[in-house]
Amino acid sequence: MNRWPSIFGEDDFTSLTSASNNLDVYETEDEVVVQANVAGVKPDDVEVTFEKGVLYVRADRTEEEDDKDKKHFSKSSWSYSYRVSVPGMIDEKAEPLAEVSNGVLEVKFKKAEASKPRKLTVKSRE
Repeated sequence: MNRWPSIFGEDDFTSLTSASNNLDVYETEDEVVVQANVAGVKPDDVEVTFEKGVLYVRADRTEEEDDKDKKHFSKSSWSYSYRVSVPGMIDEKAEPLAEVSNGVLEVKFKKAEASKPRKLTVKSRE
């Protein structure tokens, strides 16, 4: 079965899953939710893009401190990059809600009505 060559490399789909501890994807009854760690980055420095069923998140922050009296220089940086395929049928017309709270970006996608469970009526044939 493995005689066919793969058109994708081993790592092509690893970033499309929530295998990382920094990323969580789950569904509620009405939404698909993606949570991503962006600790240390201000909400204004988080860039979120959704295209063709894939959510892209990029967050960067750099701080520099130079104290000439103490001959001290420090530099800190935070950088996050995520790419995840959003599962299920989502409502493409509804704008996703993206918020940062306590260092976690949460993006909520509304599910399409067709993807929600429906209760069926049972009739008697008698």
